[in-house]
Amino acid sequence: MTCSTGENSVESKDALAKLAPLEAVLFDVDGTLCDSDPLHHYAFREMLQEIGFNDGVPITEDFFVENIAGKHNIDIAKILFPDDLPRGLKFCEDKEAMFRKLASEQLKPISGLDKVKKWIEDRGLKRAAVTNAPRENAELMISKLGLSDFFQVVILGDECEHAKPFPDPYLKALEMLKVSKDHTFVFEDSVSGIKAGVAAGLPVVGLTTRNPEHVLLEANPTFLIKDYDDPKLWAALEELDKNKDA
Repeated sequence: MTCSTGENSVESKDALAKLAPLEAVLFDVDGTLCDSDPLHHYAFREMLQEIGFNDGVPITEDFFVENIAGKHNIDIAKILFPDDLPRGLKFCEDKEAMFRKLASEQLKPISGLDKVKKWIEDRGLKRAAVTNAPRENAELMISKLGLSDFFQVVILGDECEHAKPFPDPYLKALEMLKVSKDHTFVFEDSVSGIKAGVAAGLPVVGLTTRNPEHVLLEANPTFLIKDYDDPKLWAALEELDKNKDA
């Protein structure tokens, strides 16, 4: 169900309550644990301009959101280099190296991440990171954020039959954690990721880190939050706790 993004939305408050007793929380990485999209955008913009892509005109934020954000590298390569996939894949590989250099210097967690991490740990819930990022990127980001010991499982789109927006990565996470989709929810920030979670039958809390609300709502998240400090999220988690104890 898609519901209002209004601050006191009753639907938002009750949206997760049916999951009690909660077993697991699944997180995307880029844009969900950390605001990494500006670093990806910068790397793509600089490197594409360098090779004269789009007649040397820098790609816009809108182009980045529509064609790149949340997508798997093979799909990005097909979009950017439709006539030369090997070149596209090599370009993406080089771009990831540039991203890792930037990330190692500039990566910051999404506001409130420590708070939601503690909430999950205090309740002994299972957790997995589920990402379309290459392993080197995922491991770097998780490590830089101090979350290497937090996640029991890291699922990569690369290692599934289909990456997001297909449900395979989330279905694999459920299987590996041995939890039910009826007692698990997802944090995501991209259309591709929200679609993957919804297709796996999971409620998805969408973060408006960089992508516009109206774009994310088209993917049918359960509700949207600004970050992990958002009162809407904590109202929903409080209702979930109440249901567990009911």
